[in-house]
Amino acid sequence: MSLSQMQVFNKYFMPATIETLAQMVEKFNAASGGAIRLTTAGFEGDFMQESFFAAIHSAQRRVDRYATNETQASTDLTQLKHSSVKIAGGFGPIRYEPSQMTWLNKPTAEGVEVASRNFAEALLQDQLNTAILCLVTAVENQATAKYDASAVSPAEGISYKNINKAHAKFGDHSASLVAQVMTGSVFHKLIGQNIVNSTRLFTAGNVNVVDILGKVVVVTDAPALYEAGSPTSYEKVLSLAEGAATVFDGGDVITNIETSNGKERIETTMQVDYTFGLSLKGYTWDEANGGKSPDDSDLATADYWDKVATNIKHTAGVLTIGDASVD
Repeated sequence: MSLSQMQVFNKYFMPATIETLAQMVEKFNAASGGAIRLTTAGFEGDFMQESFFAAIHSAQRRVDRYATNETQASTDLTQLKHSSVKIAGGFGPIRYEPSQMTWLNKPTAEGVEVASRNFAEALLQDQLNTAILCLVTAVENQATAKYDASAVSPAEGISYKNINKAHAKFGDHSASLVAQVMTGSVFHKLIGQNIVNSTRLFTAGNVNVVDILGKVVVVTDAPALYEAGSPTSYEKVLSLAEGAATVFDGGDVITNIETSNGKERIETTMQVDYTFGLSLKGYTWDEANGGKSPDDSDLATADYWDKVATNIKHTAGVLTIGDASVD
């Protein structure tokens, strides 16, 4: 395969990837109930900043109509700032020998479809896993937004009862929690609890065996949903409000394909750079301490996600933590 042919393939690879990703994004957003929104909207600069007015509930007071009309102190209307952060990633370089991939001679058919679909799936996975990592980090740092069943005596695991206790953290706003995000292991643990349910709250007839408190269920083995430890490992379930996390397309997916000589057979390498922005409902990225272009260790640092909402009910959601060894 000549260098000119590889460049033609590269021209088709980029648009096909963007189109495939857009289609996958629509499917995921529908399936997640809008809790984690993956968008193809652009994101300029290192941060995206928004301002909003703080709640003024503190200005409310009781009035005695018959009392002396005294002077009342004013409550200032203040603005708060919410920052989203841009995250960079990359794939490759991936090396292959063009002579072994003759199907790439058809750039508008199998080659483009297979390569673009695989890259789009990997990009979507990175966006989803990163959003879940940041949600777990931010929510777990708030005592009023989590229920840790592993900390009771004796330690407990993930169960409907304990997920419900986490939901209770939202009080009268618990109905705003629209989706549960959990690993496949936890999902099947809950199925097992349904099967042996002595009160027969669930059946396997015409009713779905798993109904997680009436919420949409997103099953994904995101690394952040399991914390390995010794002697205790922890499982985590996110219960999210609509718009808990929004992922923005950075608009700069850059692909480069390069063919080189010097070996017995010609080799080609492909490398991709990309960025995306991330916003969490009720939390702001700490620009000063978290900085620009954070890596995974930065994104997993709780102190870099500051709660900016005045009420926990107006944030991304709640977290249930359980002892992984307890069924």
